[in-house]
Amino acid sequence: MYNLSGEYEVKLDDKSRLRLPSNLMKLLGSLQVNSFVVNRGFEKCLILYPQDVWEEKTKEVNQLNPYNIKNREFARFFYRGATQVEPDASMRILIPKSLQEHALIESDVMLLAYHNQIEIWSKEEYLKMVKNEPLDFASLAEEVFRHKDV
Repeated sequence: MYNLSGEYEVKLDDKSRLRLPSNLMKLLGSLQVNSFVVNRGFEKCLILYPQDVWEEKTKEVNQLNPYNIKNREFARFFYRGATQVEPDASMRILIPKSLQEHALIESDVMLLAYHNQIEIWSKEEYLKMVKNEPLDFASLAEEVFRHKDV
């Protein structure tokens, strides 16, 4: 459904809003995306999901057995901080303070769009992550795609 891609550098304004880049909005615009959910990512970043993608993710989580402690812990962490956001007329979204603190976001922000989501990183944390790229990307690709017919 989505084929997002790209790396975008943006700034958080003094009201904790970030403007979604026009190139990124063009990718989403033809799909009539006007609502998102922003939440914690697995690393020190946030993830911005188009509303329909979020709904699919929550279906998966809601199917977990709530009597299993690991499932409950995962669901709690997954939902904690999830906030619906809608871009204003200038394509800005408000990032809640608690999520900014989680991702160590102050002003300089990097967006990494791929597949059906957009990661939101503090520029500093993003550069640390990029610096830790695997030395042998080919070996990582082989391991990840080992059981997949390519």
